Amino acid sequence: MNEAGGNTYFSAVDVALTAVFSALWIVVNLTLGPLSFSLTGLPVLHAFGIFFTLLLVAWVTGRFGTSSMAGIIGTIFALLLGAPTLIVCFSASAVVFDVLMFANHHKIRITRNSLAITAIVTMASSYFAGVLLVLSGFVGGGLQFAVTFWGAWTLAGGILALAITLPVIIALEKAHVRKIKGDRD
Repeated sequence: MNEAGGNTYFSAVDVALTAVFSALWIVVNLTLGPLSFSLTGLPVLHAFGIFFTLLLVAWVTGRFGTSSMAGIIGTIFALLLGAPTLIVCFSASAVVFDVLMFANHHKIRITRNSLAITAIVTMASSYFAGVLLVLSGFVGGGLQFAVTFWGAWTLAGGILALAITLPVIIALEKAHVRKIKGDRD
């Protein structure tokens, strides 16, 4: 227990939910990733799926580390199932997302401040993923291509994830879904 009386360890529910979102991460990387690149040659759908997953795991658990774990565990299994190694860049962006969510105490709530911070964190993390994809050599192009074209298209996927996921989270909050899990905050 910490000073506020809350448990500092992951509950069995948090671990189970992280496993579910790790599985979603695998599915996204094995389906939306290749589909996005084959249809458009752009990372928009792939980034959408990644940040849809990260936003939901952050919302449902409200714990530091669960977004990183979903990304890292999901990436390991996706790689074992034949996903391209470029997904490591999205795994790195999951860690960045998780660290930046400290600004929001890892809680996504229906308040202007919380939603704004969540949006900024998602956009920064998705842009980071796009730039990292180019700089690591997975996508051809130089620094200028990374920070303008590819970073912008990956950011577009993050914005799409926000546009779809935040209304879903708001609806789930209004339906008191968090109380089903046992959260009281």
